[in-house]
Amino acid sequence: MQDGVQNSDDSRDKELMLLLRRDKSEQAMRELIERHQQAVFAFAYRMLGNTADAEDITQRAFIRVWKAADTYEPEAQFSTWLFTIVKHLVYNESRRRQRKHSVSLNEYEGHAPALLQDKENAISPHDALLQRELGEQVNKAIASLPEKARMAIQLRRFQDMSYEDIAQILDTSVSATKSLIFRARQQLKELLSQYL
Repeated sequence: MQDGVQNSDDSRDKELMLLLRRDKSEQAMRELIERHQQAVFAFAYRMLGNTADAEDITQRAFIRVWKAADTYEPEAQFSTWLFTIVKHLVYNESRRRQRKHSVSLNEYEGHAPALLQDKENAISPHDALLQRELGEQVNKAIASLPEKARMAIQLRRFQDMSYEDIAQILDTSVSATKSLIFRARQQLKELLSQYL
């Protein structure tokens, strides 16, 4: 993200949160949901690999934003505060799954990123199959990472967050976050070496 756009977005988020804190403004809440729902859902989906669970996490995250609006500190970036909430919900869901022994890498199969094509840039069926297989292998490799590493990779790669924001969300130091992401990338390179 460009700094000017990010600062503008963050300023608007802070205004909306102040309205939410002061007036319990439903309109402010609706706008926050519209602005962040897609990113929250995408993150939860990448972490859990299940559409229904990602939708549930998204809904619960915004319910918590509504209920905890009074605890939001305007000095903090809203997206960092929001993703801290989402992180806790994802951790709770992961632990619930572990207790039920229902986590499976098979959940990630068939969820490779869709191939968007136009007629001029259409790829051959063979290449499309190779891309889909690579996408599935990447998803499996990411899913095999430890939860904290997987979360850090998702926040950095797909949410384009800074190391500082990720460290705050994961409640670690910036250097520990950089190290975690470096080790996760090394693991991914090893796991995907036959495809690279």
